[in-house]
Amino acid sequence: MDKIRMGIVGVGNMGSAHLKRFKNGECPDIELTAVADIDPARLDWAKEQLPALAVYDTADELFQSGRVDAALIATPHYFHPDMCRAALTAGLHVLCEKPAGVYTKNVRELNEFAKTRDKTFAIMFNQRMNPLYQKMREMVQSGQYGALKRVNWIITDWFRTQFYYNSGGWRATWSGEGGGVLLNQCPHQLDLWQWICGMPSRIRAVCREGKWHDIEVEDDVMIYAEYPNGASGVFITTTGDCPGTNRLEITLERARLVCENGKLYLSELPMETSTFIQTAADGFAKMDYETVEVDCPGENTQHTGICNAFAAHILRGAPLGALGEEGINGLSISNAAFLSSWTGKDVTLREGSDPMIDHEDEFLTLLQDKIAHSRKKEAPARTTVAADMSGTY
Repeated sequence: MDKIRMGIVGVGNMGSAHLKRFKNGECPDIELTAVADIDPARLDWAKEQLPALAVYDTADELFQSGRVDAALIATPHYFHPDMCRAALTAGLHVLCEKPAGVYTKNVRELNEFAKTRDKTFAIMFNQRMNPLYQKMREMVQSGQYGALKRVNWIITDWFRTQFYYNSGGWRATWSGEGGGVLLNQCPHQLDLWQWICGMPSRIRAVCREGKWHDIEVEDDVMIYAEYPNGASGVFITTTGDCPGTNRLEITLERARLVCENGKLYLSELPMETSTFIQTAADGFAKMDYETVEVDCPGENTQHTGICNAFAAHILRGAPLGALGEEGINGLSISNAAFLSSWTGKDVTLREGSDPMIDHEDEFLTLLQDKIAHSRKKEAPARTTVAADMSGTY
């Protein structure tokens, strides 16, 4: 085949942004041929954008239409695993929006099923296309600056008003979204955290529900993590701070990396801190160092880069931007954080492809109780379809 015939399932915020991306020719290996949505107004909007599109009321109709080679799943979170499975069953390649799902048990079962198919399964971790994070991963994973000691990520620039949370009946509910800032805003950062530094082995967290807004899910979070080698990590996030901060700081044995305001800085030490601690002859001695800005060449291609890599993988065997099965890693961190906050206990994560397998049933039981007591919200009337299609989270 010369091009991948793509179908989008869900023409909401992200689905509409993807439609415009394909319409504008940003992904030359992809031809958008079909969309599916349960809202007739969204289908009408899509048809106005691309009159040749085939439109469907259900995902299954699109999957069975014979008009697509691949499906981009852009539905609400709970539907992601089942939609991906259905598309794979229909013999389609699959690109799933983040997060991979709401709870790891469902995602683990999807991953196991995907391994039995001969189709490409990828996930939309578009932040991996940012040269800053690519460079940080390279510097940490190479080992050139020694082992990880500490990672701190303060990501508090997700400020949202009550109007935002009132804008959709599904928003900020356990039954509709499955979580708040960890499930909606932060899946990319949780993925980057483990992608750059590796998976932690233990999580302790406090997730404050409705601290700054009239919502039932978390809008203020602090996660403490431990690693197998004794390193530690702290992840702080909220939708209640303004102006907020986005600062990722990684301390290695012979360096400190700081990513903030679109720049990466390196402070390199002449020897490992553990060696200097034991050998210095002065109790207040410190090592000299110089802080320099790190050159991070390359274009930050974001969603377009993930889509192009997806198509190139199918057509030419090029590397994917993010394997679909990797979606369980960041989700395991957020599930562990919820479980720790709900129970007041540490949560231990396993090494390997199923980090939460020891706790997934307990987590799902507690989540189902949250869902059972979830408040019902009426979705607000929309003045225009386009008003709900900004492509923001």
